Amino acid sequence: MLVAVLLADLLFPDAASLKDKRRRLTGLTGRIRSAFPVSVAEVAFQDLWQRGRIGVALVSTDARLAQSMLDRISDLVGRDGEVELTSRRIEFLRFEEEEG
Repeated sequence: MLVAVLLADLLFPDAASLKDKRRRLTGLTGRIRSAFPVSVAEVAFQDLWQRGRIGVALVSTDARLAQSMLDRISDLVGRDGEVELTSRRIEFLRFEEEEG
């Protein structure tokens, strides 16, 4: 079993308040959830108006499929008109199956 995680740092350059940032972030996370079978949440910078970090996680048995899906999610975020993707990191956690 493989758990793949994307951490994406975001910039909301035109956000005028936390409420405005949350509206934009909710829209983005909703679009990700509707397009991909993943879990997504804001994981850092909750108290900053113009910065955010989301974590996206998925479980798979195929590392290439997981990498491809997280790359496509990064592309989706990068094309979003209200958010700038400033950095991203992808990590994989492997779990060996126990016999018996």
